[in-house]
Amino acid sequence: MQFLGNIEAKVDAKGRVFIPIGFRKLLKAAGEERLVLRKDVFQDCLVLYPESVWFSTQNLLRQRLNPWNARQQAVFRQFVSDAEMMSSDNAGRILIPRRYLQLAGIGSDVRFIGMDQTIEIWAKEKAEQPFMDPQDFGDTLQEVLGSHPLADPTQTINDNL
Repeated sequence: MQFLGNIEAKVDAKGRVFIPIGFRKLLKAAGEERLVLRKDVFQDCLVLYPESVWFSTQNLLRQRLNPWNARQQAVFRQFVSDAEMMSSDNAGRILIPRRYLQLAGIGSDVRFIGMDQTIEIWAKEKAEQPFMDPQDFGDTLQEVLGSHPLADPTQTINDNL
């Protein structure tokens, strides 16, 4: 399940928003009925995790943290306590609690952005701005992918062995 796209939507006065149809179809095909919502750790946006992705992420975090370390236990507690399980209604809408809308600075206009295994929900005006300076974006891609052995799509894994 890989989400891709940048789709505009509206949040109604009650905090309900339609999950874009393409995303709903992917969720249904994967048998994912429930989602987990939390504020992003780094950005002013919300993240929707399909339930299986959420539990994989939570388990990975749990495995990397020491339950006998107070600071690490607090990180886990913060991560989990800021999340909320939700399901869409028959019309394909989810109800975003007001506190989450406030945390992400979201009004009525939003953008759903597919981010591989998760879906981000951004205030429209924030999502219309570049997430990175174009030069920094290019430089970072070159840094990350430029020296990677598979950066040349014409090469195969066998060519690099």
